[in-house]
Amino acid sequence: MVGRDRDAAGRARSARPRDGLGRPLPYGASGVARQPEGVVRTPAETVREAQRLLDAGMPFHAHEVFEDAWKSGPQEAAALWRALAQVAVGLTHAARGNAVGGARLLRRGADALAALGRVDRPGGPGGPDAGVARYGVDVPGVVGWARELAGRVEAGGGPVDPVAEAPRLGGAPPPPSI
Repeated sequence: MVGRDRDAAGRARSARPRDGLGRPLPYGASGVARQPEGVVRTPAETVREAQRLLDAGMPFHAHEVFEDAWKSGPQEAAALWRALAQVAVGLTHAARGNAVGGARLLRRGADALAALGRVDRPGGPGGPDAGVARYGVDVPGVVGWARELAGRVEAGGGPVDPVAEAPRLGGAPPPPSI
């Protein structure tokens, strides 16, 4: 029996290369670079790096950036980062052709994000600040994007293009291509 792949600390970690959607490839295949784990970033760095990965068609990797933020950041921001990780994984599943899982995770993340607009806001639920951005994230915009994509994924069932479907976290248009 062959031993399991392990990291430097002895924890089980698959050393198989992965594709841009995080799927394992055979040993020896060319894959994309893995997202380093445990990176502590500022909220702005988190949003910027996740957007870069989403724009590159790598939502699985963006989810890992959000996961680092929710695990290393302040507790009061964990719900935001966790919800964004869910929508990134939802896009990952939708791009892999898993319509049921993709739609379910997109909606779960959207619902969690929408709940952020109903708590800890001056004016209370639906108050005047319910739609403001958090850490530069256009929460209402991402909620709308995720719900709309979930509906299309369920209706179409086929894989989606992760580059074409990448959300705009800050609401700004994508950078021009060269």
